[in-house]
Amino acid sequence: MTDAKLCWLDIRDAGSATAAILEEAVHQRIDGIVAADPAVFTGLPPTVRKILLYPDGNVPDDIGGADLVIVPGGKDLRAPLAEAHPDVEFGRYVEIVDADTLEDACLAARLEAWSVLDFRDPTKIPLEIVIAAATGSPGSIVTTAANREEAEIVYGVLELGSDGVLMPGRTVGDATALRTAATSRTGEIPLVELTVTAATHIGMGERACVDTTTHFRKDEGILVGSHSKGMVLCVSETHPLPYMPTRPFRVNAGALHSYTVAQNGRTHYLSELHAGSSVLAVDVKGRTRPVSVGRVKIETRPLISIDAVAPNGQSVNLILQDDWHVRVLGPGASVLNSTELKPGDTILGHLPTADRHVGYPINEFCLEK
Repeated sequence: MTDAKLCWLDIRDAGSATAAILEEAVHQRIDGIVAADPAVFTGLPPTVRKILLYPDGNVPDDIGGADLVIVPGGKDLRAPLAEAHPDVEFGRYVEIVDADTLEDACLAARLEAWSVLDFRDPTKIPLEIVIAAATGSPGSIVTTAANREEAEIVYGVLELGSDGVLMPGRTVGDATALRTAATSRTGEIPLVELTVTAATHIGMGERACVDTTTHFRKDEGILVGSHSKGMVLCVSETHPLPYMPTRPFRVNAGALHSYTVAQNGRTHYLSELHAGSSVLAVDVKGRTRPVSVGRVKIETRPLISIDAVAPNGQSVNLILQDDWHVRVLGPGASVLNSTELKPGDTILGHLPTADRHVGYPINEFCLEK
Protein backbone atom coordinates (compact mmCIF):
# COMPACT_ATOMS: atom_id res chain seq x y z
CA MET A 1 0.00 0.00 0.00
CA THR A 2 1.18 3.52 -0.81
CA ASP A 3 0.07 7.07 0.00
CA ALA A 4 -0.65 7.84 -3.66
CA LYS A 5 -4.17 8.18 -4.99
CA LEU A 6 -3.86 7.06 -8.58
CA CYS A 7 -6.35 7.86 -11.33
CA TRP A 8 -6.44 5.34 -14.18
CA LEU A 9 -8.91 5.92 -17.01
CA ASP A 10 -10.06 2.90 -19.03
CA ILE A 11 -10.69 3.95 -22.65
CA ARG A 12 -11.19 0.48 -24.14
CA ASP A 13 -14.85 1.32 -24.88
CA ALA A 14 -14.40 5.00 -25.72
CA GLY A 15 -14.92 4.51 -29.46
CA SER A 16 -15.07 7.70 -31.50
CA ALA A 17 -14.70 9.82 -28.35
CA THR A 18 -11.20 8.47 -27.67
CA ALA A 19 -9.24 11.49 -28.90
CA ALA A 20 -11.34 13.99 -26.96
CA ILE A 21 -11.23 11.87 -23.80
CA LEU A 22 -7.44 11.58 -24.04
CA GLU A 23 -7.10 15.34 -24.42
CA GLU A 24 -9.19 15.88 -21.28
CA ALA A 25 -7.26 13.18 -19.41
CA VAL A 26 -3.94 14.89 -20.10
CA HIS A 27 -5.38 18.25 -19.03
CA GLN A 28 -6.66 16.69 -15.78
CA ARG A 29 -3.28 15.01 -15.17
CA ILE A 30 -4.73 11.52 -15.11
CA ASP A 31 -1.99 9.15 -13.94
CA GLY A 32 -2.65 6.27 -16.30
CA ILE A 33 -4.49 5.48 -19.53
CA VAL A 34 -5.71 1.90 -19.82
CA ALA A 35 -6.23 0.45 -23.28
CA ALA A 36 -6.16 -2.81 -25.24
CA ASP A 37 -4.44 -1.31 -28.30
CA PRO A 38 -1.02 0.33 -27.81
CA ALA A 39 -1.65 2.52 -30.86
CA VAL A 40 -3.82 4.87 -28.77
CA PHE A 41 -0.78 5.83 -26.72
CA THR A 42 0.72 7.76 -29.63
CA GLY A 43 1.23 11.37 -28.68
CA LEU A 44 0.64 10.94 -24.94
CA PRO A 45 3.22 12.74 -22.79
CA PRO A 46 5.69 10.72 -20.70
CA THR A 47 3.94 11.90 -17.54
CA VAL A 48 1.00 9.59 -18.34
CA ARG A 49 1.50 5.90 -17.57
CA LYS A 50 0.51 3.80 -20.59
CA ILE A 51 -1.21 0.62 -19.44
CA LEU A 52 -2.44 -2.36 -21.42
CA LEU A 53 -5.07 -4.54 -19.75
CA TYR A 54 -5.88 -8.05 -20.92
CA PRO A 55 -8.28 -9.71 -18.43
CA ASP A 56 -8.41 -12.87 -20.56
CA GLY A 57 -4.62 -13.21 -20.64
CA ASN A 58 -4.41 -13.04 -24.44
CA VAL A 59 -1.50 -10.64 -24.88
CA PRO A 60 -0.73 -9.66 -28.49
CA ASP A 61 2.80 -9.82 -29.83
CA ASP A 62 2.96 -6.05 -30.21
CA ILE A 63 2.80 -4.16 -26.90
CA GLY A 64 5.12 -1.39 -28.04
CA GLY A 65 4.71 1.90 -26.26
CA ALA A 66 3.27 0.39 -23.09
CA ASP A 67 4.80 1.08 -19.68
CA LEU A 68 2.76 -1.53 -17.83
CA VAL A 69 0.82 -4.62 -18.87
CA ILE A 70 -1.82 -6.13 -16.58
CA VAL A 71 -2.73 -9.82 -17.04
CA PRO A 72 -4.19 -12.59 -14.86
CA GLY A 73 -2.00 -15.23 -13.28
CA GLY A 74 1.10 -15.28 -11.14
CA LYS A 75 4.64 -14.24 -11.90
CA ASP A 76 5.54 -17.68 -13.22
CA LEU A 77 2.93 -17.36 -15.97
CA ARG A 78 4.18 -13.89 -16.83
CA ALA A 79 7.85 -14.85 -16.93
CA PRO A 80 8.00 -15.45 -20.71
CA LEU A 81 6.33 -12.06 -21.33
CA ALA A 82 8.71 -10.30 -18.96
CA GLU A 83 11.68 -11.94 -20.68
CA ALA A 84 10.45 -10.91 -24.12
CA HIS A 85 9.76 -7.33 -23.00
CA PRO A 86 12.42 -6.36 -20.44
CA ASP A 87 11.54 -2.66 -20.58
CA VAL A 88 7.88 -3.19 -19.64
CA GLU A 89 6.45 -3.73 -16.16
CA PHE A 90 3.86 -6.44 -15.57
CA GLY A 91 1.10 -6.58 -13.00
CA ARG A 92 -1.68 -8.94 -12.03
CA TYR A 93 -5.40 -8.74 -12.76
CA VAL A 94 -7.73 -10.52 -10.32
CA GLU A 95 -11.49 -10.84 -10.69
CA ILE A 96 -13.00 -11.43 -7.24
CA VAL A 97 -16.15 -13.55 -7.25
CA ASP A 98 -15.75 -15.91 -4.26
CA ALA A 99 -13.56 -16.80 -1.28
CA ASP A 100 -10.84 -18.41 -3.41
CA THR A 101 -10.45 -15.44 -5.72
CA LEU A 102 -10.50 -13.13 -2.70
CA GLU A 103 -7.53 -15.03 -1.34
CA ASP A 104 -5.82 -14.62 -4.73
CA ALA A 105 -6.44 -10.87 -4.47
CA CYS A 106 -4.93 -10.72 -0.98
CA LEU A 107 -1.88 -12.61 -2.21
CA ALA A 108 -1.47 -10.32 -5.19
CA ALA A 109 -1.82 -7.22 -3.02
CA ARG A 110 0.95 -8.47 -0.74
CA LEU A 111 3.38 -9.67 -3.40
CA GLU A 112 2.80 -7.78 -6.65
CA ALA A 113 4.10 -4.34 -7.58
CA TRP A 114 0.78 -3.73 -9.37
CA SER A 115 -2.59 -5.36 -8.68
CA VAL A 116 -5.79 -4.52 -10.55
CA LEU A 117 -8.75 -5.83 -8.60
CA ASP A 118 -12.20 -6.27 -10.14
CA PHE A 119 -14.86 -6.96 -7.49
CA ARG A 120 -18.03 -8.33 -9.05
CA ASP A 121 -20.27 -7.98 -5.97
CA PRO A 122 -21.41 -4.50 -4.84
CA THR A 123 -20.30 -4.97 -1.21
CA LYS A 124 -17.02 -3.31 -0.23
CA ILE A 125 -16.21 -5.83 2.51
CA PRO A 126 -13.89 -7.88 0.23
CA LEU A 127 -11.93 -4.71 -0.60
CA GLU A 128 -11.64 -3.98 3.13
CA ILE A 129 -10.15 -7.46 3.60
CA VAL A 130 -7.63 -6.93 0.81
CA ILE A 131 -6.57 -3.51 2.10
CA ALA A 132 -6.07 -4.95 5.58
CA ALA A 133 -4.09 -7.87 4.17
CA ALA A 134 -1.86 -5.54 2.15
CA THR A 135 -0.98 -3.20 5.01
CA GLY A 136 2.77 -2.58 4.93
CA SER A 137 3.23 -4.05 1.45
CA PRO A 138 5.12 -1.89 -1.07
CA GLY A 139 2.91 -2.58 -4.08
CA SER A 140 -0.05 -0.59 -5.37
CA ILE A 141 -3.68 -1.73 -5.47
CA VAL A 142 -5.87 -0.30 -8.23
CA THR A 143 -9.56 -1.14 -7.92
CA THR A 144 -12.17 -0.92 -10.65
CA ALA A 145 -15.12 1.45 -10.18
CA ALA A 146 -18.12 1.98 -12.43
CA ASN A 147 -18.50 5.73 -11.87
CA ARG A 148 -17.43 8.72 -9.80
CA GLU A 149 -19.72 7.85 -6.87
CA GLU A 150 -18.20 4.39 -6.54
CA ALA A 151 -14.70 5.79 -7.06
CA GLU A 152 -15.15 8.11 -4.05
CA ILE A 153 -16.15 5.12 -1.92
CA VAL A 154 -13.22 3.02 -3.12
CA TYR A 155 -10.77 5.81 -2.36
CA GLY A 156 -12.07 5.98 1.22
CA VAL A 157 -12.57 2.33 2.26
CA LEU A 158 -11.17 1.71 5.77
CA GLU A 159 -10.10 5.39 5.75
CA LEU A 160 -7.04 4.26 3.77
CA GLY A 161 -8.72 3.47 0.49
CA SER A 162 -7.39 1.75 -2.56
CA ASP A 163 -4.13 3.19 -3.90
CA GLY A 164 -5.90 3.90 -7.14
CA VAL A 165 -9.11 3.58 -9.11
CA LEU A 166 -9.61 2.28 -12.63
CA MET A 167 -12.77 3.90 -14.03
CA PRO A 168 -14.23 3.72 -17.54
CA GLY A 169 -13.79 6.77 -19.71
CA ARG A 170 -16.60 6.67 -22.24
CA THR A 171 -17.33 10.37 -22.68
CA VAL A 172 -15.80 13.77 -22.10
CA GLY A 173 -16.19 14.63 -18.42
CA ASP A 174 -15.26 11.21 -17.07
CA ALA A 175 -11.60 12.15 -16.58
CA THR A 176 -12.61 15.24 -14.63
CA ALA A 177 -15.04 13.21 -12.52
CA LEU A 178 -12.33 10.69 -11.65
CA ARG A 179 -9.81 13.37 -10.72
CA THR A 180 -12.44 15.07 -8.56
CA ALA A 181 -13.17 11.79 -6.77
CA ALA A 182 -9.48 11.31 -6.04
CA THR A 183 -8.94 14.78 -4.64
CA SER A 184 -12.17 15.10 -2.69
CA ARG A 185 -11.06 12.88 0.14
CA THR A 186 -8.36 15.08 1.55
CA GLY A 187 -6.73 18.42 1.09
CA GLU A 188 -5.57 21.44 3.01
CA ILE A 189 -6.97 24.91 3.61
CA PRO A 190 -4.67 27.70 4.76
CA LEU A 191 -5.64 28.95 8.21
CA VAL A 192 -4.69 32.28 9.76
CA GLU A 193 -4.75 33.66 13.28
CA LEU A 194 -7.47 36.25 13.73
CA THR A 195 -7.48 38.83 16.51
CA VAL A 196 -10.85 39.45 18.14
CA THR A 197 -11.85 43.14 18.11
CA ALA A 198 -15.37 43.01 19.53
CA ALA A 199 -18.06 40.71 20.91
CA THR A 200 -21.59 42.13 20.81
CA HIS A 201 -24.89 40.68 22.07
CA ILE A 202 -27.38 41.31 19.25
CA GLY A 203 -30.63 39.74 20.42
CA MET A 204 -32.68 36.88 19.04
CA GLY A 205 -32.33 35.09 15.72
CA GLU A 206 -32.12 31.66 14.14
CA ARG A 207 -29.00 29.58 14.49
CA ALA A 208 -28.14 26.26 12.84
CA CYS A 209 -26.66 23.17 14.46
CA VAL A 210 -25.05 20.98 11.78
CA ASP A 211 -25.28 17.31 12.75
CA THR A 212 -23.04 15.15 10.59
CA THR A 213 -22.69 11.40 10.08
CA THR A 214 -19.17 11.29 11.48
CA HIS A 215 -17.28 11.71 14.73
CA PHE A 216 -15.24 14.89 14.72
CA ARG A 217 -11.84 14.88 16.34
CA LYS A 218 -11.22 17.29 19.21
CA ASP A 219 -9.19 19.59 16.95
CA GLU A 220 -11.76 19.59 14.12
CA GLY A 221 -14.74 21.68 13.19
CA ILE A 222 -16.20 23.53 10.22
CA LEU A 223 -15.48 26.99 8.84
CA VAL A 224 -18.32 29.47 9.27
CA GLY A 225 -18.59 33.19 8.60
CA SER A 226 -20.96 36.03 7.79
CA HIS A 227 -18.86 36.93 4.75
CA SER A 228 -17.58 34.69 1.97
CA LYS A 229 -14.03 36.05 2.33
CA GLY A 230 -13.61 35.50 6.05
CA MET A 231 -14.53 32.53 8.22
CA VAL A 232 -13.87 31.21 11.73
CA LEU A 233 -13.15 27.60 12.70
CA CYS A 234 -16.09 26.49 14.86
CA VAL A 235 -15.33 23.44 16.97
CA SER A 236 -17.59 20.43 17.25
CA GLU A 237 -19.24 19.38 20.51
CA THR A 238 -16.58 16.77 21.23
CA HIS A 239 -15.44 18.53 24.39
CA PRO A 240 -17.23 17.90 27.72
CA LEU A 241 -19.93 20.27 28.94
CA PRO A 242 -21.22 20.60 32.50
CA TYR A 243 -24.96 20.19 31.85
CA MET A 244 -25.24 17.97 28.79
CA PRO A 245 -23.53 15.01 27.12
CA THR A 246 -21.10 15.55 24.27
CA ARG A 247 -22.37 15.46 20.71
CA PRO A 248 -19.22 14.51 18.77
CA PHE A 249 -21.08 14.64 15.46
CA ARG A 250 -22.40 18.21 15.92
CA VAL A 251 -21.17 21.72 15.26
CA ASN A 252 -23.25 24.55 16.71
CA ALA A 253 -22.27 26.53 13.67
CA GLY A 254 -23.88 29.96 13.66
CA ALA A 255 -26.72 32.10 12.39
CA LEU A 256 -28.61 30.64 9.45
CA HIS A 257 -27.34 33.29 6.97
CA SER A 258 -23.72 32.23 7.49
CA TYR A 259 -21.48 30.63 4.91
CA THR A 260 -19.70 27.33 5.37
CA VAL A 261 -17.19 25.61 3.10
CA ALA A 262 -17.90 22.48 1.07
CA GLN A 263 -15.75 20.53 -1.40
CA ASN A 264 -13.93 22.10 -4.33
CA GLY A 265 -13.99 25.56 -2.77
CA ARG A 266 -17.76 25.96 -2.94
CA THR A 267 -19.68 27.60 -0.11
CA HIS A 268 -23.21 27.00 1.18
CA TYR A 269 -25.45 28.99 3.46
CA LEU A 270 -26.15 27.08 6.66
CA SER A 271 -29.84 27.46 5.81
CA GLU A 272 -29.29 25.48 2.58
CA LEU A 273 -27.81 22.41 4.25
CA HIS A 274 -29.98 19.33 4.65
CA ALA A 275 -29.69 15.58 5.18
CA GLY A 276 -27.33 14.29 2.50
CA SER A 277 -25.44 17.57 1.98
CA SER A 278 -21.66 17.63 2.26
CA VAL A 279 -19.48 20.05 4.21
CA LEU A 280 -15.76 20.21 4.85
CA ALA A 281 -14.36 19.20 8.23
CA VAL A 282 -11.19 21.17 8.95
CA ASP A 283 -8.63 20.66 11.72
CA VAL A 284 -6.31 23.22 13.29
CA LYS A 285 -3.55 22.38 10.80
CA GLY A 286 -5.87 23.07 7.88
CA ARG A 287 -6.27 19.42 6.89
CA THR A 288 -9.71 18.70 5.46
CA ARG A 289 -12.10 15.86 4.76
CA PRO A 290 -15.63 15.90 3.36
CA VAL A 291 -18.34 14.85 5.80
CA SER A 292 -22.00 14.18 5.16
CA VAL A 293 -24.78 16.09 6.88
CA GLY A 294 -27.33 13.95 8.68
CA ARG A 295 -29.56 16.74 9.94
CA VAL A 296 -29.65 20.51 10.41
CA LYS A 297 -31.45 21.98 13.43
CA ILE A 298 -32.50 25.61 13.01
CA GLU A 299 -33.94 27.13 16.17
CA THR A 300 -34.49 30.61 17.63
CA ARG A 301 -31.80 31.52 20.14
CA PRO A 302 -30.04 34.63 21.48
CA LEU A 303 -27.08 35.56 19.27
CA ILE A 304 -23.63 37.08 19.74
CA SER A 305 -21.62 38.80 17.00
CA ILE A 306 -17.87 38.22 16.99
CA ASP A 307 -15.70 40.65 15.03
CA ALA A 308 -12.05 39.91 14.30
CA VAL A 309 -9.26 41.14 12.07
CA ALA A 310 -6.74 39.17 10.03
CA PRO A 311 -3.01 39.97 9.83
CA ASN A 312 -3.61 41.60 6.43
CA GLY A 313 -6.21 43.93 7.95
CA GLN A 314 -9.23 42.10 6.59
CA SER A 315 -12.31 42.09 8.82
CA VAL A 316 -14.07 38.83 9.71
CA ASN A 317 -17.45 38.38 11.37
CA LEU A 318 -19.20 35.37 12.86
CA ILE A 319 -22.63 35.36 14.52
CA LEU A 320 -23.12 32.52 16.97
CA GLN A 321 -25.63 31.35 19.53
CA ASP A 322 -25.08 33.51 22.60
CA ASP A 323 -24.27 30.71 25.02
CA TRP A 324 -21.18 29.63 26.91
CA HIS A 325 -21.13 26.11 25.44
CA VAL A 326 -20.79 27.36 21.84
CA ARG A 327 -17.09 27.39 21.04
CA VAL A 328 -14.45 28.19 18.45
CA LEU A 329 -10.89 26.96 18.01
CA GLY A 330 -7.72 28.89 18.68
CA PRO A 331 -4.00 28.23 18.09
CA GLY A 332 -2.76 24.90 19.37
CA ALA A 333 -6.31 23.48 19.28
CA SER A 334 -7.33 25.63 22.24
CA VAL A 335 -11.11 25.62 22.77
CA LEU A 336 -12.57 29.08 23.38
CA ASN A 337 -16.07 29.77 24.73
CA SER A 338 -17.76 32.29 22.46
CA THR A 339 -19.31 34.32 25.29
CA GLU A 340 -15.90 34.76 26.93
CA LEU A 341 -14.14 36.08 23.82
CA LYS A 342 -12.76 39.60 24.26
CA PRO A 343 -10.67 42.03 22.21
CA GLY A 344 -7.14 40.75 21.81
CA ASP A 345 -8.02 37.04 21.91
CA THR A 346 -6.72 34.92 19.04
CA ILE A 347 -8.92 32.53 17.06
CA LEU A 348 -8.35 30.49 13.91
CA GLY A 349 -9.94 31.32 10.58
CA HIS A 350 -9.69 31.15 6.82
CA LEU A 351 -9.66 33.90 4.19
CA PRO A 352 -11.03 32.66 0.85
CA THR A 353 -9.70 34.81 -1.96
CA ALA A 354 -12.61 34.76 -4.41
CA ASP A 355 -16.05 36.34 -4.30
CA ARG A 356 -19.09 34.06 -4.64
CA HIS A 357 -21.97 33.58 -7.00
CA VAL A 358 -24.45 30.87 -5.90
CA GLY A 359 -21.65 29.44 -3.80
CA TYR A 360 -19.06 29.16 -6.56
CA PRO A 361 -15.83 31.21 -6.53
CA ILE A 362 -15.89 33.98 -9.12
CA ASN A 363 -13.56 36.85 -9.90
CA GLU A 364 -15.85 39.89 -9.74
CA PHE A 365 -16.45 42.94 -7.60
CA CYS A 366 -18.45 42.16 -4.48
CA LEU A 367 -18.69 44.27 -1.32
CA GLU A 368 -19.75 42.51 1.89
CA LYS A 369 -20.14 44.36 5.16
